[in-house]
Amino acid sequence: MKAVLQKEFGPAEALYVGAAPTPTPGPGQVLVQVVTTSVNRPDIVQREGNYPPPQGDSNVLGLEVAGTVADVGEGVDDLKGGERVMGLVGGGAYAEFAVAWAEHLMPVPDSMTWAEAACVCETYITAHLNLFQFPGLEDGQSALLHGGGGGVNTAAIHLCRALVPASPLYVTASEHKLERVAALGATHVIDYRANEFSEVIKELTQGRGVDVILDHIGAAYLASNLKSLATNGTLVLIGVMGGVKAELNLAQLMVRRQKIAGSVLRPRPPKEKGQIIAKFAAQVLNLLNDRRIVPLVDEIFPLEEVSRAHQLMESSGHFGKIVLQVDSGLDVH
Repeated sequence: MKAVLQKEFGPAEALYVGAAPTPTPGPGQVLVQVVTTSVNRPDIVQREGNYPPPQGDSNVLGLEVAGTVADVGEGVDDLKGGERVMGLVGGGAYAEFAVAWAEHLMPVPDSMTWAEAACVCETYITAHLNLFQFPGLEDGQSALLHGGGGGVNTAAIHLCRALVPASPLYVTASEHKLERVAALGATHVIDYRANEFSEVIKELTQGRGVDVILDHIGAAYLASNLKSLATNGTLVLIGVMGGVKAELNLAQLMVRRQKIAGSVLRPRPPKEKGQIIAKFAAQVLNLLNDRRIVPLVDEIFPLEEVSRAHQLMESSGHFGKIVLQVDSGLDVH
């Protein structure tokens, strides 16, 4: 089969399309013929050699697939050949065929394009898990979302506006993305390069702070995040782009009864990940089908242009998701 390969860890130019063995689904697994996939920040980190796939998963890049059922393993009775599915994989999505656990797949809504289907699972499930499954953002509670026009952040705004419409949403973004982020439904967008966001949050909330913060920066934002967090608030860390070590004032944490939670999705056991996906599907799949939530597709690249897609991700020049079209024979728009 056709797949994205790399001879060594390194820059985007190290990626190329070559031949790889077609995987075989084991018990409880499904072989998906991939139509589209997407580029996610962890793909960049893995390409550089800093994020190995979980044991037993493919070394080929790619964390989410949209395609059709090609074959099923023993014990899979509820999925048939040709069905449209989308889901999470531990690796291997940058290829013509990928193996997924059956419980990690969802039906692609009839109203959704293949390009849109490639944008759902990694970012929307991540946002849903870390806002609504824990810590359980309630309507009317406030949230601070970092990430401007990135996939997880735009997904988080969509989900918040659909599920907790009365919640104030504060979002940090670069200057050239401020208006587009505001148009998605943010209550206030903060230019993080021109302003210290904790000071803006203090002013906007009259010193109270926000109830939930979703952050992928890590150490560089820790002090400002805790200044922005309300009493009894929760900071959820889903990335460490700004470093892994920082000093923490434990007394402040105790007095304000604040909580810090770390969260990753990829390495979780298959059963636990399946439960997370089931909760997401139960609450969000109808919203996608009715197009009350429409994933943002920034640009679609053929698989052969994977290096260009990675370069766009690294430049942060995208707004929404970057899609890779694996099956060139279908209309994915």
